Amino acid sequence: MKVALLTLFPDLVRQTLTMGVVGRALERGQLQLHCFNPRDYTTDNYRTVDDRPFGGGPGMVMLIEPLMRALGAARSVLPDARVVSMSPQGRRFDQALAIEYSTRAEIIFVCGRYEGIDQRFVDTQVDEEVSLGDFVTSGGELPALTMIDAATRLMPGVLHTDQSALEDSFMDGVLDCPHYTRPPQHPLGDVPPILLSGNHAEIARWRRQQSLGATWLRRPDLLAKLTLNKRDQTLLDAFIAAHRDKNGVQ
Repeated sequence: MKVALLTLFPDLVRQTLTMGVVGRALERGQLQLHCFNPRDYTTDNYRTVDDRPFGGGPGMVMLIEPLMRALGAARSVLPDARVVSMSPQGRRFDQALAIEYSTRAEIIFVCGRYEGIDQRFVDTQVDEEVSLGDFVTSGGELPALTMIDAATRLMPGVLHTDQSALEDSFMDGVLDCPHYTRPPQHPLGDVPPILLSGNHAEIARWRRQQSLGATWLRRPDLLAKLTLNKRDQTLLDAFIAAHRDKNGVQ
């Protein structure tokens, strides 16, 4: 996958993406990164990229022309890329969109700053607006980096085993199960005995039940979107009964 970012802070982007899973993908050439700073495409001595909004109000708005020139440079490198702008008004980013992005060959991310981007640029140059959630960050860089990370780790061969990504939360519509490692006994608690049993079928059953139960407890909205098969419904019913019994709920 090839990605380009229009950003006023290219060093932030490069330094962040050199670490961990994404950093390894960059080293192997599985991910290619390009940054285009709109300040490099200004024509005045002050390298101006923003101005006051028409109609008054606080804050500044990013100018069209530096963005257009930066986008033109990005398109010369990634001619087939869709242009994605970070915006609180956009589609909510989720695992389904991460999967979609992981299959795209080229993406250009537009990282706004200040009060936002001149709407004329958004209306004519941006293919889709995307949001991480119902909150506002100081700029689009961190949301874009999160999306790149989420998509990159889903690309074949990026993780040590592709199965790791398949077992993540949201991949099958539910949250992930709890995980434990050594030591098996600790003052903070013991590892559930089933995980030490060596019975792989029972372990898989327990993990599935815990995933369903965690989703019921924490994200019932996800469960509402699913049609559970008989086996999963039985596991969930048993989890709910045990939870209610433990907490004295009728």
